[in-house]
Amino acid sequence: MSTPIIQISNLNFQYDKPILEDLNWQISVGECWMLGGLSGSGKTTLAKVISGEIKNFEGKVEFNFNENSELPKKVLYVSNWFQFSNLEGDRNFYYQQRYNQFAKNDTLTVFAELNHFGKEENLDLRLLELYLEPCGFENFKNQQLIELSSGEHKKLQLLKALWLKPRVLIIDQPYTGLDVKSRQFLNQAFDDLIQENVTLILINNDDEYPESVQYFVEIENGKLVHRNSPKNFSKGQERIPKSLPFFLQNNQENEQESLIKLENINISYGEKQVLKNIDWEVNSGEQWLLQGHNGSGKSTLLSLLNGDHPQAYANQIHLFGQKRGSGESIWDIKEKIGMISPELHWYFDMNANVGQTIASGFFDSMSLYQKLSFDQQQQLEQILYFFDLKDDKNKKLSTFPLGKQRLALLARTLIKKPKLLILDEPCQGMDNEQTQYFNQVIDDLATQGQSLIYVGHFESQLPKKLSHKLVLENGTTKIKLKSKNL
Repeated sequence: MSTPIIQISNLNFQYDKPILEDLNWQISVGECWMLGGLSGSGKTTLAKVISGEIKNFEGKVEFNFNENSELPKKVLYVSNWFQFSNLEGDRNFYYQQRYNQFAKNDTLTVFAELNHFGKEENLDLRLLELYLEPCGFENFKNQQLIELSSGEHKKLQLLKALWLKPRVLIIDQPYTGLDVKSRQFLNQAFDDLIQENVTLILINNDDEYPESVQYFVEIENGKLVHRNSPKNFSKGQERIPKSLPFFLQNNQENEQESLIKLENINISYGEKQVLKNIDWEVNSGEQWLLQGHNGSGKSTLLSLLNGDHPQAYANQIHLFGQKRGSGESIWDIKEKIGMISPELHWYFDMNANVGQTIASGFFDSMSLYQKLSFDQQQQLEQILYFFDLKDDKNKKLSTFPLGKQRLALLARTLIKKPKLLILDEPCQGMDNEQTQYFNQVIDDLATQGQSLIYVGHFESQLPKKLSHKLVLENGTTKIKLKSKNL
């Protein structure tokens, strides 16, 4: 029997409680493993231990690299989120900075980032070209890193990994934010890597995975447990259905109101036109699904609605019956919108506790800086109870797994009872049970007449009660659909 490339023996690690306990795992060269299971079970922690990001563990993690292999003698971990720095090495960005023409030039371009990575790893730039077009990334070379959406950032990480072809590749949530075509390309790329004897570990909660996956495992009570298929992964505790908090009920409007009206919208960054001749109207009581491939203009379109994009003033945009730039402040707009997005999550203050996080939604701030009124305090208690977060009120957001952080941020978007909800890939990082719960809440809100825009790539992970659909393709409207059966 050949020597395993990774041998993990009696691995133990804990934060404020044990996460990994006497865990053992043996992996051979060229195997493909899928590590799934519950959010918060320790999957990302295990990946960081294997890759060397976490060093203060007990037990053994041993690597046996074949000296005859031409693959780089590396273990590469691709995280769920991409962390980048500005030209001076600082990561202290603010949420609206990606749309600020004067501030955003402070980061590298995509090409410069890839070129830097290639020089560090001694890679042939010509080989990168094999991946750019099939991955749909050939037009992003000159964009600043801060301009990229979450899906585009994920593609950039994956491109580096495919280009490097390390001995061991660990990818956390590989399909996060990716459109259908990109997911298909990625699955084929994974199958190709296995043929070249790359050892692959995919941390994955999605129903989609490459054909090359041979083994399915999860972490249960700190130990590794084998499963026959993803269908056998542990399921989260079923949540007891609760009525929506009283202040979120009865959103039906007496008269239909125009919430958003866009006429002939055009947005450009230098010579690149991102949105072209867009017309769109959203009325009260409508629930829209917004879709489009990565780079189609979805994030830019949403930034116009939320008041974050400075080019909104140069276009015909009416928000809540008032023309943009006719005297309203950005806070007048934000007061009527509740928004959650991967980008907002990136920039949020992770040192805030759960109560502060949710209450900051009253003031559209990235943490809580003001005292709550009596009525606001009552609403906070109601929504903590509704989301089963009462016992977590004083715990830091950073101590929770990604899925539970997202639930807290959803509560933040709802607490001020906004006229319009904008939910951009809201279920990233959640396990299947959390996703189902989240979307059931959205359906309950829709039944009460809540107006919303929902962005999602996975057809199997959408709320059921979406009434309208808009699809963007290369910055233009491809499909505009009004139907109760999307």
